[in-house]
Amino acid sequence: MVKRKSSGGKTSSVKSGGARHGSLIENIKTIVYAGLIAIGIRTVAFEPFNIPSASMVPTLLVGDYLFVSKYSYGYSRYSLPFSPPLFSGRIFAHLPRRGDVAVFKYPRDTSEDYIKRIVGLPGDHIQVREGLLYVNGKLASRKLVGDYVTSEDGVPMQLKEYVETLPNGRKHLIVKATDEGDVNNTPEYVVPPGHFFAMGDNRDNSADSRFMNGVGFVPMENLVGRAEFLFFSIDATAPWWEVWEWPFEIRWSRLFTGIT
Repeated sequence: MVKRKSSGGKTSSVKSGGARHGSLIENIKTIVYAGLIAIGIRTVAFEPFNIPSASMVPTLLVGDYLFVSKYSYGYSRYSLPFSPPLFSGRIFAHLPRRGDVAVFKYPRDTSEDYIKRIVGLPGDHIQVREGLLYVNGKLASRKLVGDYVTSEDGVPMQLKEYVETLPNGRKHLIVKATDEGDVNNTPEYVVPPGHFFAMGDNRDNSADSRFMNGVGFVPMENLVGRAEFLFFSIDATAPWWEVWEWPFEIRWSRLFTGIT
């Protein structure tokens, strides 16, 4: 409560509760508007994701944070927060390109997000023979770059790094531990209509479409968006409370780099 003088020289009380109430309403409006704008941007434009596993090494590392464009392939129910079943299929749909790195909902549990490289589109014939990828019978050639040292579950591993070139000319890095085993010698898969075939760049440590009892063929409806660029990356090896180590754990060279 504040006091003010009346015209006759006496003081009178003026309640400030109405002003405080109006200010509170305005603050609530601002928060609601900001929330709606953020939800709108996240739904139709860009959504942030982080990388928790090594399945896309060397393209994406554990601790990378990236933006995914939601408009690249159009929109499905999975473009919306909490994936409400408001409609089926995709609107403003665009087919991915072979070689895109994309986020999608895991077909067996759509509460989980996966990120892989799309190597097969509807009607494509996909096969891996002796560690080499074939798309419609054409070899995705690879060229050795050198050794690649990584750590999986705290165990150091030395892999071979290659530049792989898909039949459409798109190039990207992959790593391999071996060219032997079932995942390196698969049957020929024929991608059904309305689906795509995805593989991790860490070819021998990736749960992907080669596993028909796991990821398998992914419905186009499950696409969330295309991975565009990294905005942050951290190699958090020190305990969280060692704040003095935080600046040294940031991978500065990876910040604001595009994903190919």
